[in-house]
Amino acid sequence: MNLPLLQTRLGYTFQDAGLLQQALTHRSHSSLHNERLEFLGDSILNCVVASILYERYQLIDEGDLSRLRANLVKQQSLYEIAQTLELSQFLRLGEGELKSGGFRRPSILADTLEALLGAIFLDGGFGPARDTIRAFYIPILDSVDPQTLGKDAKTLLQEFLQSKKISLPLYNVVATHGAAHSQEFEIECLVPKLGIQVYGRGGSRRAGEQAAAKLALEVAEQAMLKTPAAGRKSKPRAAQLKLAGIATIQSDPVAAPDGQGAPSTPADGKLDYK
Repeated sequence: MNLPLLQTRLGYTFQDAGLLQQALTHRSHSSLHNERLEFLGDSILNCVVASILYERYQLIDEGDLSRLRANLVKQQSLYEIAQTLELSQFLRLGEGELKSGGFRRPSILADTLEALLGAIFLDGGFGPARDTIRAFYIPILDSVDPQTLGKDAKTLLQEFLQSKKISLPLYNVVATHGAAHSQEFEIECLVPKLGIQVYGRGGSRRAGEQAAAKLALEVAEQAMLKTPAAGRKSKPRAAQLKLAGIATIQSDPVAAPDGQGAPSTPADGKLDYK
């Protein structure tokens, strides 16, 4: 195990090699494992990411800052950072976890990354831990749009339509496929004003709606680009904007930070949060 290589990638050299070993140790390997370090690292990570966002986005309100932070520190984001470090080759796992492919499991890699941050804090203090986290996240923030990061497709479609003063989309279940225990839902998404009719599929109604919304947003953006300039009275031809393509999402997206998904809009026009 080439621990000097890992420390180079982290940008930090441990004074206490035992802390580094412990941070890399899963509970399946020995009784001296990394779960307490993970707990500590999680708190430090949230603090530093919150500080970065506060400094960087001075015009963004608390709700959007919370959304950004939740997206940046969620398991998938940590897993992707762990992948760039090739962290799987440094894990200390028990025989059972090794055989079952634990070194590839996102939860284990994300937890280990947090444990490493906790170990850096104990070994060198808050400054080095903060610097390591900033080195991970500044390049990410340089490449993302803070207005859309962490928002699901239904929310993005709703916000896009509202910005154009267009009525909210309509979602309808048009078919279900498969056995009762493994159904797939086919969902229709309609934007009548733009003549958009698209379909999405997913393992739940929510997932199907998200797939349809993603496709509808793409078509709506294209439709608005083709809309005649202001002052010219012309209506888009619905036949040109209909799309019967299928997009698929196999699992439900992560819920928004406040615990509510984007609203479904039934025929009666009332919003029904799922």
